[in-house]
Amino acid sequence: MPIIPSTYRNPPRHLFNGHLETIVPSLLRKVHGVLYQREKIETPDGDFLNLDWSKAGSKKLLIVSHGLEGDSRRHYAMGLVKLFDQNEVDVVVWNNRTCGGEINLKPILYHHGASYDLNTVIEHIISSKQYDEIFLAGISMGGAQTLKYLGEKGSDLPEEIKKAAVYSTPCNLPSSAATLKLKRNLFYKNRFLGKLKKKLEAKALQFPDLIDLNLLGRVNDFDVFDTHFTAKLHGFKDAKDFYQSVSADNWMHQIAIPTLIINALNDPLIGQESYPVKLAESKSEIILEMPTRGGHTGFSIVGQEFTWAEYRFLTMFLAK
Repeated sequence: MPIIPSTYRNPPRHLFNGHLETIVPSLLRKVHGVLYQREKIETPDGDFLNLDWSKAGSKKLLIVSHGLEGDSRRHYAMGLVKLFDQNEVDVVVWNNRTCGGEINLKPILYHHGASYDLNTVIEHIISSKQYDEIFLAGISMGGAQTLKYLGEKGSDLPEEIKKAAVYSTPCNLPSSAATLKLKRNLFYKNRFLGKLKKKLEAKALQFPDLIDLNLLGRVNDFDVFDTHFTAKLHGFKDAKDFYQSVSADNWMHQIAIPTLIINALNDPLIGQESYPVKLAESKSEIILEMPTRGGHTGFSIVGQEFTWAEYRFLTMFLAK
């Protein structure tokens, strides 16, 4: 499908660059009135996932996958929940392992390529036979997990899943990981690393011989962290092998349902290769929208409770 022009216009004046469009909503945006019902499900390897539900009594369901070091309480997840709830669509936000307030049981944590856990969530939901139409939504890392899942399934995707949409998504993980090395992104690198290191400290209490806490304390960049911890825990050779092996664009050419990808051109956290222009031009299922503004998981609208991206998802999913 041809690349479509974006309808996002006139971001708030005080958010005058991609960093402010990213940071201010992340720190200050609050979404009130969302009440979850938690369900814990088992994974095939003997672990668990926490699913947070908001039910409107619908036969339609939105499944939301959150971003790196996020969970179901992040503003971008709760914004989608509240908006779709108002439009009488059930929503479930699944929490990646170690996310959502509870440490998992196994040595592994989660990562951009953890589509196997999304698959577990979807199989569990479909087995209940409650929903006729299912939509997949992913934000940032959750978008990468969603795209990878869709590509892996290809034409074997469950028939209940009708459409998908992602935004602020690192379609190409190596190039996006490289952005965290840039000096201008020091704030994001330190924020993510700090949270992940705390997770590994908790994991070390479960598995004392698994985590080198002395090395962990010295880590100050993602290449070292992902080589010695992410790659080691999840069966990859090193950071480079991990980034290349799980990158969603290895599978995106096999996506078989309408899938919207929204990546702002001023997003400070995704690399140039994460704008799949050639794929969108050649593949009818991929709909690529590249707003000039928006930052990373931003897309604020003056005077509105919901973001432009959230409204855009609603329009896309509920269109006939």
